[in-house]
This record gives sequence, structure tokens and C-alpha cells, in this order.
Amino acid sequence: MAEQPVLEFSNVNVRFEQTWALRDVSLKLNPGETRIILGEAGSGKSTLLKTAIGLVTVDNGAVQLFGEQVANRKETDLFKIRSRAGFVFQEGGLFDSVSVGENVEYPLLNRQISEGKSGDETEETEKRVRDSLRFVELEHTYDKFPSEISGGMRRRVGIARAIVTEPPLVLYDSPTAGLDPITANTIMALIAKERDVRNSASLIVTHRYQDGEIMDNFYYDAPQEELIHVSERAEADAKRNRTRFIVMKEGQIVFFGTRHELEASDDPYVKRFIRHEE
Repeated sequence: MAEQPVLEFSNVNVRFEQTWALRDVSLKLNPGETRIILGEAGSGKSTLLKTAIGLVTVDNGAVQLFGEQVANRKETDLFKIRSRAGFVFQEGGLFDSVSVGENVEYPLLNRQISEGKSGDETEETEKRVRDSLRFVELEHTYDKFPSEISGGMRRRVGIARAIVTEPPLVLYDSPTAGLDPITANTIMALIAKERDVRNSASLIVTHRYQDGEIMDNFYYDAPQEELIHVSERAEADAKRNRTRFIVMKEGQIVFFGTRHELEASDDPYVKRFIRHEE
């Protein structure tokens, strides 16, 4: 039996006044798959993420999230569907006025509300928050405030918040922007860990080609608790085929394919986004 896509765009068009934000965009994302989205500023990358969870009005076309239509539905209808996806905002997007633990707890409370639950399972909620922070190796920051931790740590807390509900889909909007190379690689290692431990689908907007290389070249080995290069194990090699690269230009997808196909492209625009060094 074929897998049901967690996300599917079918000929989606979005226009802001006279400017095309998305133009005839079609894509499909199954469990465990990764899509790396590259493109210049204003090419439609972030709009694509927002459209996926119903934050942007679609002019025409269809968007299905977890098998349900989300394009142009009422906000109240989208609440429960949207709560099943994780979203990592640029620069973490944390609430400065509450603790790290309360930041991570937020999606759990939202899901409880959307499901009509009372939200009184305090011990279970705290356990899940701590487990999520432990996943990104930051449980010790539970009682701290965002202002008390580094920028890289705030990004990791953002990931913990996005995955605390164990969503089948996580959307990442420039998760490594502005970070030094070592910290950026740490962030991508955590994203690969989330994908491979929980078989979650990943949609990643990035300006760093290296982010895509990590997701394509490495696989998280749970028993060893580390990333391994795909060439070191046949099972991991199979995972490699689940990463695809997308290049966007003026709202359109102008390239879709594997990393090797991307690097072999003769298109001058596409070639601009292939960078192996900082």
C-alpha cells in the first residue's frame, strides 16, 4: 500500500497584488522524506511554508495537510489540523516573557485545547517538555529565560518546541540563518535526528547549501547516538534517496531533484545555490 502524503500541493497559485508569490506549485511529501528549499530572497520559499499550514490565502489550486484540504478554510477549522505540524521560526521565535520550559510547553497546550481536553495533566506535560529538551541536549535550560541562553541554544529550544507533540511533519524556516558554521551544523544534526528517530517529514527553507548536504549525506543512528555517513551502511544508503532539493524563482519551482542532479545542472540560476564552503 502506498504511503499517504503528509503534505501535497497541486497547482497552487498565490498572488500578492500584482506579484506572484507562488505560481503553479506542485509537490508531495511523504513520511520520513526531506525537501530542501533554496532560492533568492522573495522567491516564495517562506510563503510556501505558510501556505502549507493555511496561513496564506490561495488564489487557486489545492493544499492537503495530513489528507485534509487546508487552502482557504476558516481559521477555526484549521486549528486542529495545524496543531499536528511543527514549525521552527526564523531565529527560534521564542516568547521572551516566559521560561524555556513554558515556551516548549506551548504547542502541547494548544493541542489540548484543539482536542477539547482540560489540560490538567501537569506531570505528563512536564515530562514531555523535559524529554523534548533532552532530545536537543538542553534539559538544563528548563527554568531559564530565552535572554539567558545563546542564539544557538535558542534555535535548539525552537526545535524542541516544534517537536514536543511528536508531529509527523516539521517545517523549518531558515533554521541556521546567522549562525556560525559549527552551531549551524549542530542544528542540522538535530533536524536529521528528529527525521530519522521519528520518521517525520521535513520541509526546510535554507540559504546554506551545506544544510542540504548534511540531510542528504548523513543518517542518525539511534543505537550509536550519532550521525553516520550514508556510505557506511546499506540501510542508511536507502535513506539517502528520501532527500530532494527544490530551487524556487519568482514563486515557481525551477528545479526538483537529487543533490547529484542539482550539482549537474547547467542552469546559471540553479548553480548559484551550490556552495560547499562558508
